Amino acid sequence: MSPSGRLALGLAAVVAAMVVLFAVPAGYFVAATFAATAVMMAGAYALGALRPPKRLGLFALAAGVVSAVALYLVFYLGAAAIDAFHPLGITSASESSIYSLISSPSNPLPLQVGILLFDAAGYESFFRGVLQSRLSKRMGVGAAPAVALLDAALHIVTLNPVWVVATFVTDLVWGVTYHYGRGTQASFASHFLWDLAIFIVRPVV
Repeated sequence: MSPSGRLALGLAAVVAAMVVLFAVPAGYFVAATFAATAVMMAGAYALGALRPPKRLGLFALAAGVVSAVALYLVFYLGAAAIDAFHPLGITSASESSIYSLISSPSNPLPLQVGILLFDAAGYESFFRGVLQSRLSKRMGVGAAPAVALLDAALHIVTLNPVWVVATFVTDLVWGVTYHYGRGTQASFASHFLWDLAIFIVRPVV
């Protein structure tokens, strides 16, 4: 199969896995998340984008930490603005419904951390390591918003506008972090640390 054919097949598998993830009842969300992110990592591996780093890059890790902190502040201020102005009747309760899918008391802490680890690894290996890596050859940093738009569009099936917008913002930040942080080490660090902060350590709602 040609490289473009393998890429199309991998993307189709990821899209199908994400549609299933958003369609299943809330009680199956954790299992479906592991399944969807496993599909992402399998696709990234098949396309040569899932390789262990030869060494840890201090610059990349520092970029990831700074990016995660900045992104958390964006969400903190965003939640405050939503509660203050109620755009289109939306409140921060729309965000808390997303958090509860993972940070529910019924999910023990090690399971929550495991979900977030797989989430960061899956999304960064495929959306940045595969899609953005290929688009960057033609679009440069412009590949970041292009991939963010794709991921946000896939989240429309959730029928939650806050989730769609949040996905675009986070993916855009991780895409820029990937570009300027020189790879997935930076974007993975940002993604995983932000996930831990926003879902477990200190949710903003």
